Amino acid sequence: MPTLTSYVCGAFASGRGELVPLLNPATEEVVAHASCGGVDLGAARVFACEQGGPVLRSMTFAQRGELLGKLAATIADHRDLLIETSVANGGTTRGGGKFDIDGAAGTLQAYAELGKKLGDVHELADGEPVSIGRGAKLAGRHLHSAREGVAVLINAFNFPAWGFAEKAATALLAGMPVINKPATATAWTAAKLAELLVAANVLPAGAFQQVLGGVTPLLEALGPQDVVAFTGSSGTGTTVRSLPALLRHGVRVNVEADSLNAAVVGGGVEVGSSAWHTLLRDVLREMTEKSGQKCTATRRVIVPEALVGPLVEELTDRLGALRVGNPANREVELGPLATKQQRDDVHAGCARMRKFTEVAFGTERPEKLIDVAPGKGFFAGPMVFVARDPKAVEEAHRDEIFGPVTTVIPYSGAAADAIALVRKGGGMLVTTVFADDREWGATVAKGIAPWVGRVCLVDSKSDGTTLPAGMVLPDLIHGGPGRAGGGEELGGIRGVQHYMARTAFQGPRALVERLLG
Repeated sequence: MPTLTSYVCGAFASGRGELVPLLNPATEEVVAHASCGGVDLGAARVFACEQGGPVLRSMTFAQRGELLGKLAATIADHRDLLIETSVANGGTTRGGGKFDIDGAAGTLQAYAELGKKLGDVHELADGEPVSIGRGAKLAGRHLHSAREGVAVLINAFNFPAWGFAEKAATALLAGMPVINKPATATAWTAAKLAELLVAANVLPAGAFQQVLGGVTPLLEALGPQDVVAFTGSSGTGTTVRSLPALLRHGVRVNVEADSLNAAVVGGGVEVGSSAWHTLLRDVLREMTEKSGQKCTATRRVIVPEALVGPLVEELTDRLGALRVGNPANREVELGPLATKQQRDDVHAGCARMRKFTEVAFGTERPEKLIDVAPGKGFFAGPMVFVARDPKAVEEAHRDEIFGPVTTVIPYSGAAADAIALVRKGGGMLVTTVFADDREWGATVAKGIAPWVGRVCLVDSKSDGTTLPAGMVLPDLIHGGPGRAGGGEELGGIRGVQHYMARTAFQGPRALVERLLG
């Protein structure tokens, strides 16, 4: 049975703390141990800043992009091995594992191509020179340059590969070394990934490190040149960004947290239309992919009252046909939740929802499970709730149930009412607007825009050309306001700039232009 270790200061190192058992969520058997604690985190930070940082900053964007391309190829070459660890320790189906692993490789490759496009330069000019004052002799211009610290990447349990890659790709391309901190419960995939990346010998010493266990001492040692990128619960995110050391030194912190994402339907969508079938496809996928443990999963379906019956009927028919059980069996389409705590939290959330809503489909634990011993596994069944009264609607906007669960919210069909209901989510990563009336769709999309990081648009003319809301794309920002954390990742060059310093230069125009090119 493997013992997973941290990789710091150029070597894999066992901690002096406890050995934490990692479980198979379908069987509850121990599959590995993580050696946590006892690592010299201060030395890891110094190693990154003194060894990895200077080498990365000496490289051009094109050269850094080449490194990312090799990392992407390494992941792709060992895809099946990483999927196996995802199934065994994350409880994902093979499809869910592929989603994570392929997403990681694809994101790294996308930023490799961006590095090639940026070319043989070390900094990024931000806009054109602007005249200062009344004449034309003085000018100013902004420049992005690499920060001289380390990027600490704190990742959630549900995407140990992709979550790391979307942060690391942008930080490394910007010229910052990274220290990755995966969630302990599903750390086997992250540990295996670290072994593969180190064995590939692609990155310079100090450019990549990984720490298992807590990193609070590391965060408390950070300074003004460092960056923290966090994905997880809003409560933990608030704790991280509120650490006195981070506040005192003005450490840049990016948070991606809870999100009550929505699918809002209206604007002439009819039962049986192309938009209708896309709605069913997307809601089903976002409910069940990775057992609903996705920050982009559709938690609320806001639909005109007249369409509630047909939607629930068709959605529950499809959910009823799902094969649930041990994802080691390739026939299984929906596996367990990642941990006992996740299961208990989802069951408790469903119990709360039962008090306010109608249960249209499902139970907290499915009765028939494939290849699962009686009473074993951290399973939560797919459930659909319908919120028909104001109290039920408010409850649907309150807490995110992080599992295969969604709530259908009936409404009048008016654009203003749809906008008001979406906004009650308090800030979201993504919302999809399904509309065949273009004016209605535009009104709703623009009305919710300040509350959503990404808005997906679907109509019946876009049949077969749309992507589900959960498909996070390297070229578009991933993040959202309010309860979603207020941060942004990816977004092409925007994600890279998050790890760079922006400075304004002013002086004689000729001097500014000669300095900045």
